[in-house]
Amino acid sequence: MENFRLRVFRAVAHHLSFSRAAEDLLLTQPAVTQQIKALEDEYGVPLFDRSGGRITLTPAGRALLPYAEKLKAISDEAAAALGAVVGRQSGPLTLGASQTVAQYVLPGIMAAFLKQYPLVRISTVSGNTDEILDAVAARRADIALIEGPPMRKDVRVEPFMRDEMLLVVPASHEWADREVSLAELQQAPLLMRELGSGSRRVLESALAKVGVRRKQLRIAFEFDSTEGLLSAVEAGLGVTFVSRWAVRNQLALGALRPARVQGLELHRMFSLACPAGPEPGGNAGAFRRFLLEQAAAPLAHLIRPRRKSNLGS
Repeated sequence: MENFRLRVFRAVAHHLSFSRAAEDLLLTQPAVTQQIKALEDEYGVPLFDRSGGRITLTPAGRALLPYAEKLKAISDEAAAALGAVVGRQSGPLTLGASQTVAQYVLPGIMAAFLKQYPLVRISTVSGNTDEILDAVAARRADIALIEGPPMRKDVRVEPFMRDEMLLVVPASHEWADREVSLAELQQAPLLMRELGSGSRRVLESALAKVGVRRKQLRIAFEFDSTEGLLSAVEAGLGVTFVSRWAVRNQLALGALRPARVQGLELHRMFSLACPAGPEPGGNAGAFRRFLLEQAAAPLAHLIRPRRKSNLGS
C-alpha cells in the first residue's frame, strides 16, 4: 500500500548506508541508488549528501523523513485494520528491546504471541535502553520492552514483569554464596554496562539510596553487552550485577555463584514502552494487550534458559 520509493528512502535514512539498506530490502545496491535518484528527481531536491566519504540527510531529507515514517504507520494500521475485520491480526510489527530483554526474555514471549497471532510478521531492533527509547520516539519501533526507569517524557511506559539483579562472582571467589558489606563492594573491581544502559541506571540508583556514589566504586571495565560482562566475570576480571534471567545458565552449571550485598535491594520492573499519546492500535495494540494480560508467573514459564553449546569444549 505504501510508496516503494519512500520505503527505500526510509531504509537508507535509517542506516545512512546504501549497502546496508540494500541488504535489508533484499535489493542490489544499484537498485537502491536508482530508487533514491528517482525520488530525488520526483521532488526536485537532493535527499542525501554523499560527500566526504559518508552519507548524511540533507535538510530536505530531514524534512521528508517524519512524513515517510507517518505514511508507513498509516499503511501498517490499514493492514492491521483489514485483518481485524476478518478476525485475523496480520501485517508487520517492529518490536524494540533493550539488550537483556532481547536476549533472555523476548524470544519466549514472541513465540507465545505468534501462536495466538500467526499472521503477524515480527521484526526486532535491540540496543541499550536509551537507544531503544530513541527508536520508539522516532517510530522506528512500534512498541518496545525495556529495563530500567525511562528518563524522558516522549514515551509512555507500563510495567509488565518484575526482575531481580544479582551480584555474581566466579565460583572460586571468596564472596561466593555469602553476604558482603558495602565497604567490601567498594574495594572490589566492578564490571559495569555502558552509560545509557538501563541495568547500569538501576544499579547506580540503588547504590545512591544507600549512600554509595559512582566515584566511590572501582569500575574496572565497561561492556556494551551482558554476555561480555558474564564472560569477563568467568575470566576473573571482576564482579558484576546482572538480571537473574541472564545468569541462570551459568548458575546452573556452577561457573558463577551469587553473592549478596548487605542492605542493597536490587529489584526493578521490565516495562513496555510506546510513543506518548493514545494507546497503540493494530498489531502493536494486540501485542500490548497480550503482554499485559499475562501475569508474571505465566510469563516466567515462557522464558526458557538458553542451552550452552558443547562445541569447542
